[in-house]
Amino acid sequence: MPIYKAPLEDVNFLLNDVFQIDRYDNLPGFSDASADVREAILGEAAKLSEEVLQPLNRVGDLEGCTRHDDNSVTTPKGFKAAFKQVAEGGWLGLSVPTEYGGQGLPITLSQTVTEFQCSANMAFSMYGGLTVGATAALLVHGTPEQKAMYVPKMVAGEWTGTMNLTEPQCGTDLGLLRTKAVKQGDGSYKISGTKIFISAGEHDLTENIIHLVLARIEGAPAGIKGVSLFVVPKFLVNADGSLGQRNGVTCGSIEHKMGIHGNSTCVMNYDAATGWLIGEENKGMQGMFVMMNEARLGVAVQGLAQSEVAYQNAAAYARDRLQGRALSGVKAPDKPADPIIVHPDVRRTLLTIRAFNEAARAMVVWTSLKSDVAHRSSDPKDRQEADDHMGLMTPVMKGFLTETGFANAVQAQQMYGGHGYIAEQGMEQFVRDARIAMIYEGANGIQALDLVGRKLPRDGGRAVMAFFGEVGAFAKEHGGDEAMKPFVAPLSNALGHLQQATTWLMQNAMMKPDNAGAAATDYMHLFGLVTLGYMWAKMAKVANDKIAGSGATAYLTTKLVTGRFFMERVLPATTTHLARIQSGSATIMELAADAF
Repeated sequence: MPIYKAPLEDVNFLLNDVFQIDRYDNLPGFSDASADVREAILGEAAKLSEEVLQPLNRVGDLEGCTRHDDNSVTTPKGFKAAFKQVAEGGWLGLSVPTEYGGQGLPITLSQTVTEFQCSANMAFSMYGGLTVGATAALLVHGTPEQKAMYVPKMVAGEWTGTMNLTEPQCGTDLGLLRTKAVKQGDGSYKISGTKIFISAGEHDLTENIIHLVLARIEGAPAGIKGVSLFVVPKFLVNADGSLGQRNGVTCGSIEHKMGIHGNSTCVMNYDAATGWLIGEENKGMQGMFVMMNEARLGVAVQGLAQSEVAYQNAAAYARDRLQGRALSGVKAPDKPADPIIVHPDVRRTLLTIRAFNEAARAMVVWTSLKSDVAHRSSDPKDRQEADDHMGLMTPVMKGFLTETGFANAVQAQQMYGGHGYIAEQGMEQFVRDARIAMIYEGANGIQALDLVGRKLPRDGGRAVMAFFGEVGAFAKEHGGDEAMKPFVAPLSNALGHLQQATTWLMQNAMMKPDNAGAAATDYMHLFGLVTLGYMWAKMAKVANDKIAGSGATAYLTTKLVTGRFFMERVLPATTTHLARIQSGSATIMELAADAF
């Protein structure tokens, strides 16, 4: 059976040593997250994930969700009780303002908890994750009355939330949506239409579900400029907060899908359902983008999380599985064969996954801290810099972390040979579950186009130039440190590749947009690799300093070896990505459409 152990030591190293989270005590909520509080919260989050959620992962996969004739949906055995524990533990409101029943703690802390829960049980974690995203959208764009009516119940886990965008004829291009909204005399709207692929659209975990729905008001402009956002509860809510009559929204079916079987991915039918406008008419994407950006970062964490749990199981198997003898001589003479961990190619595979996981986790913490600054700082300059970082890194994290996370799950499955292909070991579930993260919340090709087409040129390239400046300054400052040369020299080289690629795009994409489209995915991966290289250099600096100050430990020594592996074996891929980018789009676009 699969195993999972929350990486508490690694998280604490990042929070306490690499990013020194206590330096942010001037921001609201951070002083309440002192070291002892963090330790207690993360310890409990680990316990919940390991002991409650992880054992339900295979149950959810095998059992799935069941839709009944009355359109209700039952979640897998144990999910309802587990969700009650999550709700009663206050996990859904960890970073929500205290005035709405949350704890007001840093987003950085809640993203760490999200990783634990996603590794333990990705399908289950989505019920809470979508609720957190819907809460965020309501807090930013909802009226005071809407916030008071919905948010406290969602924070308490009494109600959950969803996002309803996709329709049969439109996914990425939401300007094509047909769901309509007809204004009523009391200011409400009647919403009619069909939405598909709605995660957690119907279930038995809570008494009410709050749907955030994109629709087009009668007479609205065509395209994306005519889309509005509405809140549509499953049950209408009375003035005193009690539940009223059932609304005109039902689950038409549950999608039969490749993975995340424990989450109810629904076709939702809206039949003159009563809803209320969130924000302004025809500006629904502003509100939905709050939730989508929250979701994209959450999906990036899913990529890391599946890579982490797959790695843990593959490493354990490699230590135990006997197969062949070491090339350098017998290592286990008392056994009929050596464990496969002695083989260089097995170690290459495991180190490739581990090196990604540890740097990706650092990237998540780094970006989460920027999110906290953007939302909580009173300094406009700090908020702007943090917002620039978030805008630039969101597509990189969503695209690069999920693609690499899926590839790592496949590599971890490979460690098992034929045993990895059968369901009993659980490895094929990690592969199937990880696959969706590359698709939803904007397919990764769209993330790459967003990075190249919108985020790079935004504000005259201010965000990307700040990134170049920060990484370049770090390399310059530590380039003369002998212990840092294995990290700084490769990082500087990779940064040069990213700068060359950026310059090439500036010179070749404006007049010929296909060059940008052809380069986008490679550029996203190039950017992701450089960012992970920067994270490794930062971690190496701290590890070297700690060793110099108080001596080596097994953790610090392992950290440095893993980092050197990344620099030697993974980061050189920037050369390939640069060559692909500079080859342009001519060959890609040469064939006629009917030649494919």
